[in-house]
Amino acid sequence: MGFRRRHWASAAASSALALLAATGCTSTPDDSAKPADAPSTSGVPSPDVARVCAKPAAGPAKAPAGAVTVDPSVVGDLAAKTKSSPPNTTFWLRPGKHRLDPDRYSQVIPKKGNRYLGAPGAVLDGGKKNQYAFGGDAPDVTIRHLTVQGFVAPHDQGVVNHDSADGWVIEHATIQNNSGAGLMAGARQQVRANCLRDNGQYGMNAYKGGGRITGLVVEGNEIVGNNTDDWERRRDGCGCTGGIKFWAVNGADIRGNWVHDNRGTGLWADTNNNDFRIENNVIEANDGAALMYETSYNAVIRNNTIRRNNWVEGRKYTAGEDNFPFATVYLSESGGEPRIRARTDKIEMYRNVLENNWNGITLWENADRFCNSPANTSSGDCTLLVKKTDRCAKPAIAKPPLYADCRWKTQRVDIHDNRFVLDTSVVKCTVKCDRMAVLSNYGTYPDWSPYQGEKVAQAITHKQDNRWHDNVYLGPWKFVVQDQSRLIDFAQWQGKSYRQDAGSTLDSRAGG
Repeated sequence: MGFRRRHWASAAASSALALLAATGCTSTPDDSAKPADAPSTSGVPSPDVARVCAKPAAGPAKAPAGAVTVDPSVVGDLAAKTKSSPPNTTFWLRPGKHRLDPDRYSQVIPKKGNRYLGAPGAVLDGGKKNQYAFGGDAPDVTIRHLTVQGFVAPHDQGVVNHDSADGWVIEHATIQNNSGAGLMAGARQQVRANCLRDNGQYGMNAYKGGGRITGLVVEGNEIVGNNTDDWERRRDGCGCTGGIKFWAVNGADIRGNWVHDNRGTGLWADTNNNDFRIENNVIEANDGAALMYETSYNAVIRNNTIRRNNWVEGRKYTAGEDNFPFATVYLSESGGEPRIRARTDKIEMYRNVLENNWNGITLWENADRFCNSPANTSSGDCTLLVKKTDRCAKPAIAKPPLYADCRWKTQRVDIHDNRFVLDTSVVKCTVKCDRMAVLSNYGTYPDWSPYQGEKVAQAITHKQDNRWHDNVYLGPWKFVVQDQSRLIDFAQWQGKSYRQDAGSTLDSRAGG
Protein backbone atom coordinates (compact mmCIF):
# COMPACT_ATOMS: atom_id res chain seq x y z
CA MET A 1 0.00 0.00 0.00
CA GLY A 2 2.97 2.33 0.06
CA PHE A 3 2.53 3.42 3.64
CA ARG A 4 6.05 4.78 4.02
CA ARG A 5 5.79 8.51 3.88
CA ARG A 6 7.03 11.04 1.35
CA HIS A 7 10.39 12.79 1.26
CA TRP A 8 9.69 15.05 4.22
CA ALA A 9 8.10 12.78 6.78
CA SER A 10 8.12 13.13 10.53
CA ALA A 11 5.71 13.16 13.42
CA ALA A 12 3.20 15.96 13.71
CA ALA A 13 3.06 17.85 16.97
CA SER A 14 -0.25 17.88 18.75
CA SER A 15 -2.67 20.76 18.49
CA ALA A 16 -6.03 21.68 19.95
CA LEU A 17 -9.03 20.58 17.92
CA ALA A 18 -11.44 23.45 17.55
CA LEU A 19 -14.90 22.21 16.71
CA LEU A 20 -16.89 25.23 15.67
CA ALA A 21 -20.55 25.42 16.57
CA ALA A 22 -22.71 25.39 13.45
CA THR A 23 -26.05 24.52 11.99
CA GLY A 24 -27.10 21.11 10.75
CA CYS A 25 -26.83 19.71 7.24
CA THR A 26 -29.97 19.75 5.14
CA SER A 27 -28.72 17.99 2.01
CA THR A 28 -30.42 14.94 0.54
CA PRO A 29 -28.99 12.13 -1.58
CA ASP A 30 -29.79 14.12 -4.72
CA ASP A 31 -28.58 17.51 -3.49
CA SER A 32 -25.32 19.00 -4.71
CA ALA A 33 -23.13 20.54 -2.03
CA LYS A 34 -23.01 24.31 -2.25
CA PRO A 35 -19.69 26.02 -2.93
CA ALA A 36 -17.98 27.77 -0.07
CA ASP A 37 -17.90 31.54 0.03
CA ALA A 38 -14.68 33.51 -0.05
CA PRO A 39 -12.76 33.15 3.21
CA SER A 40 -12.53 35.61 6.03
CA THR A 41 -9.74 35.97 8.52
CA SER A 42 -12.10 35.50 11.46
CA GLY A 43 -11.79 31.72 11.63
CA VAL A 44 -15.55 31.30 11.16
CA PRO A 45 -16.56 29.05 8.25
CA SER A 46 -18.61 30.49 5.42
CA PRO A 47 -22.39 30.02 5.67
CA ASP A 48 -22.64 27.24 3.10
CA VAL A 49 -19.80 25.04 4.33
CA ALA A 50 -20.69 21.47 5.32
CA ARG A 51 -21.31 21.99 9.04
CA VAL A 52 -22.63 18.55 9.88
CA CYS A 53 -21.24 17.45 13.24
CA ALA A 54 -22.92 19.96 15.54
CA LYS A 55 -26.43 19.07 14.41
CA PRO A 56 -26.75 16.04 12.14
CA ALA A 57 -29.91 15.62 10.09
CA ALA A 58 -32.41 13.47 11.96
CA GLY A 59 -33.51 10.08 10.73
CA PRO A 60 -37.07 8.76 10.51
CA ALA A 61 -38.92 8.83 13.83
CA LYS A 62 -41.06 5.86 12.79
CA ALA A 63 -40.20 2.64 11.02
CA PRO A 64 -40.79 2.89 7.25
CA ALA A 65 -43.37 0.52 5.83
CA GLY A 66 -41.99 -3.00 5.59
CA ALA A 67 -38.88 -2.28 7.66
CA VAL A 68 -37.52 -4.69 10.28
CA THR A 69 -37.32 -2.95 13.66
CA VAL A 70 -34.11 -3.38 15.67
CA ASP A 71 -34.31 -3.26 19.47
CA PRO A 72 -31.39 -1.63 21.35
CA SER A 73 -32.23 -3.58 24.51
CA VAL A 74 -31.35 -6.87 22.80
CA VAL A 75 -27.60 -7.32 22.47
CA GLY A 76 -26.72 -8.51 18.98
CA ASP A 77 -30.21 -7.87 17.61
CA LEU A 78 -28.98 -6.00 14.51
CA ALA A 79 -26.53 -8.70 13.42
CA ALA A 80 -29.00 -11.51 14.15
CA LYS A 81 -31.88 -9.94 12.23
CA THR A 82 -29.55 -9.12 9.33
CA LYS A 83 -28.53 -12.78 9.17
CA SER A 84 -32.11 -14.07 9.26
CA SER A 85 -33.56 -11.59 6.74
CA PRO A 86 -33.33 -11.74 2.93
CA PRO A 87 -31.35 -9.34 0.73
CA ASN A 88 -32.81 -5.88 0.07
CA THR A 89 -34.28 -5.65 3.57
CA THR A 90 -34.68 -2.27 5.28
CA PHE A 91 -33.76 -2.14 8.99
CA TRP A 92 -34.89 0.65 11.29
CA LEU A 93 -32.84 1.07 14.47
CA ARG A 94 -34.86 2.39 17.40
CA PRO A 95 -33.49 5.28 19.49
CA GLY A 96 -30.87 4.15 22.00
CA LYS A 97 -27.50 2.45 22.15
CA HIS A 98 -27.30 -0.74 20.08
CA ARG A 99 -24.64 -3.35 20.94
CA LEU A 100 -23.12 -6.29 19.14
CA ASP A 101 -22.14 -9.53 20.84
CA PRO A 102 -19.01 -8.89 22.91
CA ASP A 103 -16.65 -11.00 20.77
CA ARG A 104 -14.07 -8.74 19.10
CA TYR A 105 -14.95 -10.04 15.63
CA SER A 106 -18.73 -9.72 16.04
CA GLN A 107 -20.06 -7.43 13.29
CA VAL A 108 -23.01 -6.87 11.00
CA ILE A 109 -22.65 -8.70 7.67
CA PRO A 110 -25.17 -7.07 5.32
CA LYS A 111 -26.75 -8.75 2.33
CA LYS A 112 -27.02 -7.19 -1.10
CA GLY A 113 -29.17 -4.08 -1.16
CA ASN A 114 -29.78 -3.88 2.59
CA ARG A 115 -30.68 -0.48 4.04
CA TYR A 116 -29.93 0.57 7.63
CA LEU A 117 -31.81 3.63 8.91
CA GLY A 118 -31.27 5.13 12.33
CA ALA A 119 -34.04 6.80 14.27
CA PRO A 120 -33.14 10.03 16.07
CA GLY A 121 -30.70 9.04 18.80
CA ALA A 122 -29.84 5.62 17.33
CA VAL A 123 -26.23 4.68 18.09
CA LEU A 124 -24.29 1.54 17.21
CA ASP A 125 -21.59 1.33 19.85
CA GLY A 126 -18.64 -1.06 19.78
CA GLY A 127 -17.99 -0.62 23.48
CA LYS A 128 -14.23 -0.56 22.79
CA LYS A 129 -14.52 -4.34 22.29
CA ASN A 130 -15.76 -4.93 18.74
CA GLN A 131 -13.35 -4.20 15.91
CA TYR A 132 -15.81 -3.72 13.04
CA ALA A 133 -19.36 -2.46 12.68
CA PHE A 134 -20.28 -3.41 9.10
CA GLY A 135 -18.26 -5.84 6.95
CA GLY A 136 -18.54 -8.43 4.21
CA ASP A 137 -18.58 -8.13 0.44
CA ALA A 138 -22.29 -7.53 -0.27
CA PRO A 139 -22.77 -4.65 -2.73
CA ASP A 140 -25.20 -1.72 -2.74
CA VAL A 141 -25.69 -1.37 1.00
CA THR A 142 -27.07 1.89 2.41
CA ILE A 143 -26.45 3.34 5.88
CA ARG A 144 -28.25 6.54 6.86
CA HIS A 145 -28.81 8.61 10.00
CA LEU A 146 -26.81 6.33 12.27
CA THR A 147 -24.07 7.11 14.76
CA VAL A 148 -21.26 4.52 14.78
CA GLN A 149 -18.75 4.85 17.59
CA GLY A 150 -16.47 3.07 20.01
CA PHE A 151 -15.05 0.41 17.64
CA VAL A 152 -11.40 -0.61 17.77
CA ALA A 153 -10.33 -1.43 14.23
CA PRO A 154 -6.63 -2.28 13.87
CA HIS A 155 -4.16 0.03 12.16
CA ASP A 156 -5.01 0.60 8.47
CA GLN A 157 -8.40 -1.12 8.82
CA GLY A 158 -11.84 0.45 9.02
CA VAL A 159 -15.06 0.20 10.98
CA VAL A 160 -17.79 0.79 8.37
CA ASN A 161 -17.53 -1.17 5.10
CA HIS A 162 -14.52 -2.93 6.54
CA ASP A 163 -14.04 -5.12 3.45
CA SER A 164 -14.38 -2.29 0.88
CA ALA A 165 -17.49 -3.70 -0.79
CA ASP A 166 -18.79 -1.87 -3.85
CA GLY A 167 -21.72 0.44 -4.31
CA TRP A 168 -22.28 1.45 -0.69
CA VAL A 169 -24.07 4.69 0.20
CA ILE A 170 -23.29 6.29 3.56
CA GLU A 171 -25.31 9.44 4.27
CA HIS A 172 -26.14 11.64 7.24
CA ALA A 173 -24.14 9.34 9.53
CA THR A 174 -21.84 10.25 12.38
CA ILE A 175 -18.79 7.99 12.52
CA GLN A 176 -16.70 9.02 15.49
CA ASN A 177 -14.31 8.01 18.24
CA ASN A 178 -13.18 4.77 16.62
CA SER A 179 -9.69 3.34 16.24
CA GLY A 180 -8.25 2.87 12.77
CA ALA A 181 -10.35 4.40 9.99
CA GLY A 182 -13.97 5.33 10.56
CA LEU A 183 -14.81 4.23 7.04
CA MET A 184 -13.31 2.19 4.19
CA ALA A 185 -14.33 2.62 0.54
CA GLY A 186 -15.27 0.47 -2.42
CA ALA A 187 -16.03 1.22 -6.05
CA ARG A 188 -18.98 3.53 -6.75
CA GLN A 189 -19.22 4.42 -3.09
CA GLN A 190 -21.10 7.59 -2.16
CA VAL A 191 -20.21 9.33 1.09
CA ARG A 192 -22.52 12.30 1.62
CA ALA A 193 -23.35 14.70 4.44
CA ASN A 194 -21.60 12.69 7.15
CA CYS A 195 -19.65 13.69 10.24
CA LEU A 196 -16.32 11.79 10.22
CA ARG A 197 -14.90 12.89 13.53
CA ASP A 198 -12.11 12.09 15.99
CA ASN A 199 -11.18 8.68 14.62
CA GLY A 200 -7.84 7.21 15.60
CA GLN A 201 -6.20 7.10 12.17
CA TYR A 202 -8.38 8.30 9.26
CA GLY A 203 -11.86 9.63 8.79
CA MET A 204 -11.89 7.42 5.69
CA ASN A 205 -9.29 5.10 4.19
CA ALA A 206 -10.14 4.75 0.49
CA TYR A 207 -8.23 1.53 -0.09
CA LYS A 208 -9.37 -1.72 -1.66
CA GLY A 209 -6.99 -4.66 -1.37
CA GLY A 210 -6.37 -6.36 -4.68
CA GLY A 211 -8.27 -3.85 -6.81
CA ARG A 212 -8.81 -0.23 -7.79
CA ILE A 213 -11.65 1.95 -6.57
CA THR A 214 -13.65 3.68 -9.30
CA GLY A 215 -16.39 6.30 -9.22
CA LEU A 216 -15.97 7.52 -5.63
CA VAL A 217 -18.07 10.47 -4.47
CA VAL A 218 -17.28 12.35 -1.23
CA GLU A 219 -19.68 15.26 -0.92
CA GLY A 220 -20.84 17.64 1.79
CA ASN A 221 -19.10 15.94 4.72
CA GLU A 222 -17.45 17.41 7.78
CA ILE A 223 -14.12 15.69 8.32
CA VAL A 224 -12.57 16.85 11.58
CA GLY A 225 -10.17 15.88 14.34
CA ASN A 226 -8.96 12.59 12.87
CA ASN A 227 -5.68 10.82 13.69
CA THR A 228 -6.25 11.14 17.41
CA ASP A 229 -3.75 8.28 17.91
CA ASP A 230 -1.02 10.36 16.20
CA TRP A 231 0.29 7.52 14.03
CA GLU A 232 3.13 9.50 12.47
CA ARG A 233 4.64 9.75 15.93
CA ARG A 234 4.06 6.08 16.71
CA ARG A 235 5.46 4.93 13.33
CA ASP A 236 7.80 7.64 12.15
CA GLY A 237 7.43 8.22 8.42
CA CYS A 238 4.57 5.77 7.94
CA GLY A 239 2.56 8.13 5.73
CA CYS A 240 -0.55 6.55 7.21
CA THR A 241 -2.71 9.41 8.45
CA GLY A 242 -5.06 12.12 7.28
CA GLY A 243 -8.61 13.29 7.26
CA ILE A 244 -9.00 11.05 4.20
CA LYS A 245 -6.35 8.93 2.46
CA PHE A 246 -6.87 7.70 -1.11
CA TRP A 247 -5.03 4.75 -2.68
CA ALA A 248 -5.34 3.70 -6.35
CA VAL A 249 -8.66 5.49 -6.83
CA ASN A 250 -9.59 5.97 -10.49
CA GLY A 251 -12.23 8.67 -10.70
CA ALA A 252 -13.21 10.65 -7.60
CA ASP A 253 -15.34 13.72 -6.95
CA ILE A 254 -14.43 15.41 -3.68
CA ARG A 255 -16.70 18.42 -3.35
CA GLY A 256 -18.35 20.67 -0.82
CA ASN A 257 -16.63 19.20 2.25
CA TRP A 258 -15.37 20.96 5.35
CA VAL A 259 -12.00 19.37 6.18
CA HIS A 260 -10.57 20.92 9.30
CA ASP A 261 -8.52 20.47 12.46
CA ASN A 262 -7.16 17.06 11.53
CA ARG A 263 -3.85 16.00 13.06
CA GLY A 264 -1.71 15.81 9.94
CA THR A 265 -2.84 16.19 6.33
CA GLY A 266 -6.41 17.07 5.39
CA LEU A 267 -6.80 15.19 2.07
CA TRP A 268 -4.03 12.90 0.85
CA ALA A 269 -4.04 10.96 -2.43
CA ASP A 270 -1.12 8.54 -2.44
CA THR A 271 -0.02 6.09 -5.15
CA ASN A 272 -1.59 5.72 -8.60
CA ASN A 273 -4.72 7.77 -8.10
CA ASN A 274 -6.17 9.29 -11.26
CA ASP A 275 -8.95 11.57 -12.45
CA PHE A 276 -9.80 13.54 -9.30
CA ARG A 277 -12.00 16.60 -9.08
CA ILE A 278 -11.44 18.42 -5.81
CA GLU A 279 -13.73 21.43 -5.75
CA ASN A 280 -15.76 23.78 -3.57
CA ASN A 281 -14.22 22.49 -0.34
CA VAL A 282 -13.14 24.46 2.73
CA ILE A 283 -9.89 22.99 4.01
CA GLU A 284 -8.56 24.72 7.08
CA ALA A 285 -6.58 24.49 10.30
CA ASN A 286 -5.11 21.05 9.63
CA ASP A 287 -1.80 20.43 11.38
CA GLY A 288 -0.14 19.46 8.10
CA ALA A 289 -0.80 20.07 4.43
CA ALA A 290 -4.31 20.84 3.28
CA LEU A 291 -3.87 18.63 0.23
CA MET A 292 -1.25 16.16 -0.93
CA TYR A 293 -1.33 14.53 -4.36
CA GLU A 294 1.47 11.97 -4.51
CA THR A 295 2.63 9.59 -7.28
CA SER A 296 -0.71 10.16 -8.98
CA TYR A 297 -2.21 11.56 -12.17
CA ASN A 298 -4.67 13.98 -13.78
CA ALA A 299 -6.71 16.18 -11.43
CA VAL A 300 -8.74 19.36 -11.33
CA ILE A 301 -8.42 21.36 -8.09
CA ARG A 302 -10.69 24.39 -8.21
CA ASN A 303 -12.83 26.80 -6.20
CA ASN A 304 -11.48 25.65 -2.85
CA THR A 305 -10.92 27.82 0.22
CA ILE A 306 -7.68 26.76 1.89
CA ARG A 307 -6.63 28.60 5.03
CA ARG A 308 -4.50 28.32 8.18
CA ASN A 309 -3.09 24.90 7.30
CA ASN A 310 0.33 23.43 8.01
CA TRP A 311 1.08 25.65 10.98
CA VAL A 312 2.06 22.77 13.25
CA GLU A 313 4.12 20.64 10.87
CA GLY A 314 5.60 23.61 9.01
CA ARG A 315 6.73 25.23 12.23
CA LYS A 316 8.14 21.94 13.49
CA TYR A 317 10.32 21.35 10.44
CA THR A 318 11.47 24.95 10.33
CA ALA A 319 12.47 24.78 14.00
CA GLY A 320 14.52 21.71 13.08
CA GLU A 321 16.41 23.80 10.49
CA ASP A 322 15.04 21.85 7.55
CA ASN A 323 15.13 24.06 4.46
CA PHE A 324 12.61 22.08 2.41
CA PRO A 325 9.55 24.17 1.40
CA PHE A 326 6.93 22.19 3.32
CA ALA A 327 3.78 23.04 1.44
CA THR A 328 0.10 23.53 2.09
CA VAL A 329 -0.65 22.06 -1.35
CA TYR A 330 2.02 19.47 -2.12
CA LEU A 331 2.29 17.73 -5.49
CA SER A 332 4.87 14.98 -5.21
CA GLU A 333 5.77 13.02 -8.36
CA SER A 334 2.31 13.78 -9.74
CA GLY A 335 1.21 15.32 -12.99
CA GLY A 336 -0.88 15.21 -16.11
CA GLU A 337 -0.55 12.20 -18.39
CA PRO A 338 -2.58 12.18 -21.66
CA ARG A 339 -2.05 8.45 -22.11
CA ILE A 340 -4.07 7.69 -18.98
CA ARG A 341 -7.79 8.19 -19.55
CA ALA A 342 -9.38 10.88 -17.40
CA ARG A 343 -11.58 13.97 -17.59
CA THR A 344 -8.42 16.07 -17.90
CA ASP A 345 -4.91 15.39 -19.16
CA LYS A 346 -3.12 17.65 -16.68
CA ILE A 347 -3.25 18.82 -13.09
CA GLU A 348 -5.08 22.12 -13.19
CA MET A 349 -5.41 24.33 -10.10
CA TYR A 350 -7.53 27.44 -10.48
CA ARG A 351 -9.88 29.84 -8.70
CA ASN A 352 -8.67 28.69 -5.30
CA VAL A 353 -8.07 31.03 -2.38
CA LEU A 354 -5.10 30.17 -0.16
CA GLU A 355 -5.04 32.37 2.90
CA ASN A 356 -2.52 32.48 5.74
CA ASN A 357 -1.14 28.98 5.36
CA TRP A 358 2.42 27.89 6.07
CA ASN A 359 3.83 28.14 2.52
CA GLY A 360 1.84 27.77 -0.67
CA ILE A 361 2.22 25.19 -3.45
CA THR A 362 5.26 22.94 -3.88
CA LEU A 363 5.87 20.87 -7.00
CA TRP A 364 8.40 18.19 -6.10
CA GLU A 365 9.96 15.23 -7.83
CA ASN A 366 12.40 12.95 -6.05
CA ALA A 367 15.11 12.07 -8.55
CA ASP A 368 15.75 8.75 -6.79
CA ARG A 369 12.11 7.64 -6.66
CA PHE A 370 11.02 5.47 -9.60
CA CYS A 371 9.81 1.95 -10.31
CA ASN A 372 12.15 -0.72 -8.97
CA SER A 373 14.28 1.77 -7.06
CA PRO A 374 15.02 1.00 -3.40
CA ALA A 375 14.21 4.69 -2.80
CA ASN A 376 10.60 4.23 -3.91
CA THR A 377 8.60 4.48 -0.70
CA SER A 378 5.53 3.07 -2.50
CA SER A 379 7.38 -0.23 -2.48
CA GLY A 380 6.13 -2.83 -4.96
CA ASP A 381 4.16 -0.30 -6.99
CA CYS A 382 5.01 0.88 -10.48
CA THR A 383 3.58 3.66 -12.61
CA LEU A 384 0.32 3.16 -14.50
CA LEU A 385 2.39 3.10 -17.71
CA VAL A 386 4.50 0.06 -16.80
CA LYS A 387 2.76 -3.12 -15.66
CA LYS A 388 5.82 -5.11 -14.62
CA THR A 389 8.08 -3.39 -12.13
CA ASP A 390 11.12 -5.52 -12.98
CA ARG A 391 11.18 -4.04 -16.50
CA CYS A 392 12.53 -0.85 -14.91
CA ALA A 393 16.12 -2.05 -14.73
CA LYS A 394 19.35 -1.45 -16.59
CA PRO A 395 20.05 -1.26 -19.43
CA ALA A 396 16.47 -0.80 -20.73
CA ILE A 397 15.53 1.93 -18.24
CA ALA A 398 18.14 4.25 -19.69
CA LYS A 399 16.36 4.45 -23.07
CA PRO A 400 12.86 5.30 -24.35
CA PRO A 401 10.17 4.46 -23.51
CA LEU A 402 11.14 3.23 -20.03
CA TYR A 403 13.35 6.22 -19.25
CA ALA A 404 10.17 8.32 -19.09
CA ASP A 405 7.58 5.70 -18.20
CA CYS A 406 9.32 4.25 -15.13
CA ARG A 407 9.02 7.61 -13.34
CA TRP A 408 6.06 9.27 -11.70
CA LYS A 409 6.60 12.74 -13.13
CA THR A 410 5.54 16.15 -11.89
CA GLN A 411 4.53 17.51 -15.27
CA ARG A 412 1.75 19.42 -17.03
CA VAL A 413 0.74 21.26 -13.86
CA ASP A 414 -1.22 24.45 -14.63
CA ILE A 415 -1.68 26.88 -11.69
CA HIS A 416 -3.72 29.94 -12.61
CA ASP A 417 -6.30 32.47 -11.44
CA ASN A 418 -5.70 31.73 -7.76
CA ARG A 419 -5.40 34.18 -4.89
CA PHE A 420 -2.52 33.69 -2.45
CA VAL A 421 -2.71 35.72 0.77
CA LEU A 422 -0.06 35.73 3.48
CA ASP A 423 -0.04 37.92 6.57
CA THR A 424 2.96 36.83 8.63
CA SER A 425 1.52 38.53 11.71
CA VAL A 426 -1.43 36.12 11.53
CA VAL A 427 0.68 33.02 10.86
CA LYS A 428 3.21 34.30 13.42
CA CYS A 429 6.23 33.42 11.36
CA THR A 430 9.29 35.27 10.15
CA VAL A 431 11.03 32.79 7.85
CA LYS A 432 10.30 29.78 5.62
CA CYS A 433 6.52 30.17 5.62
CA ASP A 434 6.32 32.38 2.53
CA ARG A 435 7.36 30.13 -0.38
CA MET A 436 6.13 28.67 -3.64
CA ALA A 437 8.39 26.01 -5.09
CA VAL A 438 9.23 23.80 -8.06
CA LEU A 439 12.23 21.60 -7.36
CA SER A 440 13.97 18.25 -7.11
CA ASN A 441 16.99 16.78 -5.38
CA TYR A 442 20.34 15.83 -6.90
CA GLY A 443 19.99 12.24 -8.10
CA THR A 444 22.40 9.80 -6.45
CA TYR A 445 20.74 6.43 -5.85
CA PRO A 446 20.82 3.58 -6.76
CA ASP A 447 24.13 3.33 -8.60
CA TRP A 448 22.41 2.09 -11.78
CA SER A 449 19.91 4.96 -11.88
CA PRO A 450 19.82 6.85 -15.18
CA TYR A 451 18.47 9.92 -13.33
CA GLN A 452 21.61 10.86 -11.42
CA GLY A 453 22.80 14.44 -11.14
CA GLU A 454 20.60 17.44 -12.01
CA LYS A 455 18.59 15.80 -14.82
CA VAL A 456 15.31 15.65 -12.93
CA ALA A 457 15.78 19.06 -11.29
CA GLN A 458 16.30 20.63 -14.71
CA ALA A 459 13.34 18.78 -16.16
CA ILE A 460 10.78 19.68 -13.49
CA THR A 461 11.86 23.32 -13.56
CA HIS A 462 12.20 23.92 -17.29
CA LYS A 463 11.03 21.01 -19.43
CA GLN A 464 7.85 19.42 -18.02
CA ASP A 465 5.34 22.16 -18.74
CA ASN A 466 4.73 23.25 -15.16
CA ARG A 467 3.25 26.75 -15.23
CA TRP A 468 2.02 29.45 -12.88
CA HIS A 469 0.14 32.34 -14.52
CA ASP A 470 -2.56 34.97 -13.91
CA ASN A 471 -2.46 34.66 -10.12
CA VAL A 472 -2.74 37.34 -7.42
CA TYR A 473 -0.23 37.40 -4.56
CA LEU A 474 -0.71 39.47 -1.41
CA GLY A 475 2.17 39.34 1.04
CA PRO A 476 5.92 38.74 1.06
CA TRP A 477 6.06 35.74 -1.26
CA LYS A 478 9.32 34.12 -2.38
CA PHE A 479 10.03 31.30 -4.81
CA VAL A 480 12.24 28.20 -4.62
CA VAL A 481 13.41 26.86 -7.99
CA GLN A 482 15.26 23.73 -9.10
CA ASP A 483 16.73 22.85 -5.69
CA GLN A 484 16.40 23.92 -2.07
CA SER A 485 19.29 26.39 -2.25
CA ARG A 486 17.77 28.66 -4.92
CA LEU A 487 15.46 31.26 -3.40
CA ILE A 488 14.41 34.07 -5.73
CA ASP A 489 12.09 37.06 -5.72
CA PHE A 490 9.01 37.73 -7.85
CA ALA A 491 10.90 39.66 -10.53
CA GLN A 492 13.37 36.80 -11.00
CA TRP A 493 10.49 34.29 -10.99
CA GLN A 494 8.87 36.20 -13.87
CA GLY A 495 12.20 36.87 -15.62
CA LYS A 496 13.77 35.21 -18.63
CA SER A 497 15.38 32.37 -16.68
CA TYR A 498 12.08 30.92 -15.38
CA ARG A 499 9.27 32.81 -17.16
CA GLN A 500 6.68 31.98 -14.51
CA ASP A 501 3.53 33.84 -13.45
CA ALA A 502 2.91 35.77 -16.65
CA GLY A 503 -0.07 38.05 -16.05
CA SER A 504 0.20 37.71 -12.27
CA THR A 505 0.50 40.51 -9.71
CA LEU A 506 2.28 40.80 -6.38
CA ASP A 507 1.68 43.30 -3.59
CA SER A 508 4.36 42.40 -1.08
CA ARG A 509 3.17 45.07 1.38
CA ALA A 510 -0.33 43.67 1.67
CA GLY A 511 -1.30 41.54 4.63
CA GLY A 512 -4.76 40.13 4.06
